[in-house]
Amino acid sequence: MAKRTFGTNPWTKPGSTSAPPTKVIARPRRTAEVQAYLPEFFRGMAVTMKHFFKNTKEMVLGQKPDPVIESLNDGVTTISYPEERRPYAERFRGLHRLTLRDDASPRCVACLCCSTACPAQCIHIEAGEYEEGDPRRGYERYPKTFVIDELRCVFCGFCVEACPCDAIRMDTGMHATPYDSREQFIYRKDLLMEFTGRDGSRKTANTRHEPGDPTHPGLTREQGEH
Repeated sequence: MAKRTFGTNPWTKPGSTSAPPTKVIARPRRTAEVQAYLPEFFRGMAVTMKHFFKNTKEMVLGQKPDPVIESLNDGVTTISYPEERRPYAERFRGLHRLTLRDDASPRCVACLCCSTACPAQCIHIEAGEYEEGDPRRGYERYPKTFVIDELRCVFCGFCVEACPCDAIRMDTGMHATPYDSREQFIYRKDLLMEFTGRDGSRKTANTRHEPGDPTHPGLTREQGEH
């Protein structure tokens, strides 16, 4: 049987009980100026106040660099949101809006194409029939309820692409306001009809041909002998 030796095991106490030699490190020499910290404190405050007054003068006189074009220049180049906003691209997909007809009614015909194409299933539509005597009765319907859950939307734009009437658009140039409750992100028909495009219009450039118009491509009730 091999004899056990404790001297080679690093986890055992050394055999000698004498203390190791102490290395004395000399204390650095600090002058009274260094120990007081006041000169460096005032030097740092001078730099801070210099930039403070310079930036304040530029903001008051309107000489602040453009945070988008001149973001690398000296001075304050941060965007003071919401007073200042970064311009979005022309094809930016913002909040939805429902386009209107000349009589201020929605162009939506409640065909459910947008809600069917939506991968997030954030659109809910309840279709309604026009009243008796309305020339549109029997040809198309209107949305009694049109709801979009903007918090669930992924802003893919499929609803805009699927709409055959150009009734829904995402060209408002706005993003959802950071509300504090989920219910406030449920945008209903009245609110969606209030939004405008970037040009301020609630209509669309694509002309709509109503039933009965000479340019209407389909058959009217009289022509079709329904």
